[in-house]
Amino acid sequence: MNTIAITDIAGFKIGQVEDVAGATGVTAIIREQGMAAGIDVRGGGPASRDTRTLDPLAAAERIHAVLLAGGSAFGLDAAGGAMRYLEERGIGVEVGPAHVPIVCQSDIFDLLVGDPSARPDAEMGYAACANAETGNYRDGNYGAGCGATVGKACGPEFCMKSGIGSFAVQVGDVQVGAIVVVNAIGDVSDPASGKTVAGLLAEDGNSFRSTAEVLYDLAEKAAAAKSDVVTNTTIGAILTNANLTKAQLCKVAGMGHDGLARTIRPVHTSMDGDSLYALSTCEVEADTDLVGMLAADVVAQAILAAVRSAQDAYGLPCAETVAQRNE
Repeated sequence: MNTIAITDIAGFKIGQVEDVAGATGVTAIIREQGMAAGIDVRGGGPASRDTRTLDPLAAAERIHAVLLAGGSAFGLDAAGGAMRYLEERGIGVEVGPAHVPIVCQSDIFDLLVGDPSARPDAEMGYAACANAETGNYRDGNYGAGCGATVGKACGPEFCMKSGIGSFAVQVGDVQVGAIVVVNAIGDVSDPASGKTVAGLLAEDGNSFRSTAEVLYDLAEKAAAAKSDVVTNTTIGAILTNANLTKAQLCKVAGMGHDGLARTIRPVHTSMDGDSLYALSTCEVEADTDLVGMLAADVVAQAILAAVRSAQDAYGLPCAETVAQRNE
């Protein structure tokens, strides 16, 4: 098994745009010829658009773009810009003289980080697609990861800056990679060492508290251990060249969630909107279970890449900064 860059998986175009002052952004994944796609949603409060299209019982066999974005439900306007960009280029399902692009989207809640009135709109969706032509993907505080944070159980003063991350591998001719935006209420740990990499800070700002233990303590005190507002979500896309059906890709997306469970605690709560897409160019024959196993691995590594590549921003420390404080 060899490690490759996410951009080495041929057939996908990836572009990003961000509003740094507003702390929000868009990451677009495009395939003009169409791509097979599935999804698995495990969180209790997803902000999404057209994900029902990916139900194996739905008619569409190919979609043309997936957007990962900030702005919560407000940010879903970005898909309109992506549709306009694709339509202008004759990309989409041919319906008489018209082309109707199929664009799915999932968003994180980042409204409490920068300017709460700054949300991805159609122009940002269009710009992210335009940037995909040349490919400007980077891990860190970019695209949908611009306003991402982790460790939010005790309020913004104790959380940390996160971002967007990627990781990909190749086994024989099969390529599997993941792009993940980490905006979790919980803590992120490295499964290889068991050590917390980013999450809920202690009052000294130099060490970590366990989010799970804090929530347990709140429950024992009969305090409100959760909010009615869904302010967290880890979203991402698994990219592969494996020739799989929509139903098989839904299975791969489900197995990819094992990567979230390995690295984020707690995860898949009612306070999250955790969603994973699985996208394929369908060019190489492969076993579904093999692709799913690899999906879990690359998702876990992409989550670690997201927190490790993030930089200090909006008054929030990143993993590198907190690590340096403890040297």
